[in-house]
Amino acid sequence: MTAPRVVVVGGGVAGLATAYRLSLASDPPEVLVLESDGSPGGKMRSAVVGGIELEAGPDSLLARKPWAVELCRELGLGDDLVAPAPMPTHVYTGKGLLRFPSGPFGISTDPVELARWPGMSYAGKVRAGGDLVLPRRREDGDESLGSLLRRRIGDEAAETLVAPLLGGLFAGDIDRLSVLATFPEIAAWERDHGSITRGARAQAKAAAAHRPLRSGPAPMFLRLRGGLRRLTDTLASTLGPERVRVDAPVTTVTEDGGRYVVHTDGAAVLADAVVFATPAFVTEQLVGSLAPEALSDLAGIPYVSTAVVLLVYPEGTAERLPESSGFVSPRGRLAITAATLVSRKWPDPAFGTRAVVRGFVGAWGMEGSLALPDDELTERVDDQIAEIFDLSDRPDAAEVVRWPRAMPQYEVGHLERVDRIEAALAPRTFVVGHAYRGAGIPDCVRQANEVAARVLAALAS
Repeated sequence: MTAPRVVVVGGGVAGLATAYRLSLASDPPEVLVLESDGSPGGKMRSAVVGGIELEAGPDSLLARKPWAVELCRELGLGDDLVAPAPMPTHVYTGKGLLRFPSGPFGISTDPVELARWPGMSYAGKVRAGGDLVLPRRREDGDESLGSLLRRRIGDEAAETLVAPLLGGLFAGDIDRLSVLATFPEIAAWERDHGSITRGARAQAKAAAAHRPLRSGPAPMFLRLRGGLRRLTDTLASTLGPERVRVDAPVTTVTEDGGRYVVHTDGAAVLADAVVFATPAFVTEQLVGSLAPEALSDLAGIPYVSTAVVLLVYPEGTAERLPESSGFVSPRGRLAITAATLVSRKWPDPAFGTRAVVRGFVGAWGMEGSLALPDDELTERVDDQIAEIFDLSDRPDAAEVVRWPRAMPQYEVGHLERVDRIEAALAPRTFVVGHAYRGAGIPDCVRQANEVAARVLAALAS
């Protein structure tokens, strides 16, 4: 009997990981990944700048979410996972760069340390301390991340300390982002401990109790030697060219006699199940008559555009950078939303004595500068880096990597929206990826594992 065929539309990390997990089933279906680009990998890409290969997309994996790290180890890449240099992260303030107070997500767990921190007013610190005595929220259901933070720790602490970190991860506005879809643990801290400060403190204590003695703090991030694209490259090579087809843009998917016809530019592929590992706005165009009730919700997931500006400075500049992994900036303070000091955070002999910096541009309501041509955008970012770090030298090499409509925005009610999308899909069709239930690489891998299991169950029934 011929094995059923599953077509995965989209060859980014979510699509490749879904196909890989399907291929490992005890009775695996025939799997085919169709990728519109000339190579698989999606945003897992690098760029060579000044003779140095640098990450053009994400540069690390969030270690507290284990799924991507586990996949790397499963693929034989575990020995190449490396932690960053142990350096603090800073926030840009009116008093320059300041180290974050202790605590996860910028939420201070030490009131004495916060009282001494120079980046906030006295009134703002007193208001942040009110989190310890204010009553917890009684209503159930979703709310914005900003609503929760402002209610618990006040506007100043929310905007100065927490929003630059958490809003920055989604390139979003905390007053629009859903807390349940982005950082549900913060809502749980208030619910279970009556205070996000106490909840953050309890989490830190629990994490410390599970670490081996004398091991020191567990790294928050891990990266792969040679770049994160090695993860998607290894997934694609493991699947093999017969199961990963590039330069194969899908134009639409239709139903025919209980099976699906996946139409590409030059051919049609029959499938028993289809997984859409594409951005929501692409999936909306593909599902057409298959899921008319899902179209408005797919179209309703907003996206923002971003860009990464890679800067390589002359020899002798590395020591001018501070002992820092980088900084984030409160909304609207700078043209850049954040910067990674690559040569500090991820030191590499290939850098020599050159300072290497990644500047990030674009977020919700801050996309205007992306209209600048590459040279002007580079100059603007370099001017701000130079002012902050006293780097008078112009970079020897620079490159702008643009990511149009790259970041889905998980607005309030996002999880209910995703529930409706999934319920409206035709039988044996599925969605997976950063538009739905987690935007980072680990969450995309987790979703891939879950969707692969659902595909196999649907085929078996």
